[in-house]
Amino acid sequence: MIVKNFEINKLNFNLKKIFLLYGKNEGLKNETIRLIIKNRKNINFYEEKEIIENVDFFMETIMSKSLFDNEKTIIIKRVTDKFLSIINEIKEKNLDDLTIIVNAENLDKKSKIRNFFEKDKDLVCVPFYPDTEQNLSKIAYNFLKEKKILISSSNINLIVSKCNGDREILLNELSKLEYYNKNGKKLTTENILKLINIIENHSISELVDNCLAKNKKKIITILNENNFNNEDNILIIRTFLNKTKKIQKLCNEFENNKNIELTISSAKPPIFWKDKIIVKQQLLKWNSKSIKKLIYKISELELLSKTNIYNSINLINNFIFEIASSETNN
Repeated sequence: MIVKNFEINKLNFNLKKIFLLYGKNEGLKNETIRLIIKNRKNINFYEEKEIIENVDFFMETIMSKSLFDNEKTIIIKRVTDKFLSIINEIKEKNLDDLTIIVNAENLDKKSKIRNFFEKDKDLVCVPFYPDTEQNLSKIAYNFLKEKKILISSSNINLIVSKCNGDREILLNELSKLEYYNKNGKKLTTENILKLINIIENHSISELVDNCLAKNKKKIITILNENNFNNEDNILIIRTFLNKTKKIQKLCNEFENNKNIELTISSAKPPIFWKDKIIVKQQLLKWNSKSIKKLIYKISELELLSKTNIYNSINLINNFIFEIASSETNN
């Protein structure tokens, strides 16, 4: 059954045990997860991929009883339709001492796992849409008021505009301001820009842009001119994610209107004139389906790099050359 996110606290968590949370608003999803698992001790986290690779072991794990905890909670990240048969098997076992929280990104109306949860009255399906700028501004205002931090409305709008409709990103950025302010430093617009990383590392931005445009010679030049290290890996990955999501949106527009010039000129937020050439190259190299697959690969790369910290920059370099060398996706 479908439940709106603000109605989740009305549910009886002793009766409702299996949840699907989907959508891009990770901050609001995490707030909901904290509400569901409140006061629970035996909590286990999984990625869909690791479960699918060893389903039997996972089923044995959830079936096993603990001598110390009567209840078990499983949270599974990055779930897709591949997980449907497993969740159906879990439901059929009717395990009263098990709570399952399935966390997915955007799921369209044709998604099998979304339809499965929506139609079954014993399951809970909760969509999470991006926060509006008005809502984020209110959250920011209340946070700053509580912490007694004084900044202008224009700077609040600046911070909100960076958050892509996700309150978790907003709260992370506000926490940076709080820490900076506690040290007695003045929060000028320039300092705020630096704190929330709006001033990009141009070498990394250029590297990612040329990778998405598949300009292999330019990529080699950038890598030779810059000594990227393992500490740069998260910024590179985050830049990849931000830019690929923007390209995905433009790909959808381009496929609808069939006019690349119109797509670029009507983009929101507007594309700077100096970036239009390379964005055009990127749109000619990708389509909505292929760019979506790339976003999943980047997410996998992020997970892999976090578990291989000392080798992460090599993983990223290999990934960059793999993307740049792949066939054009028309």
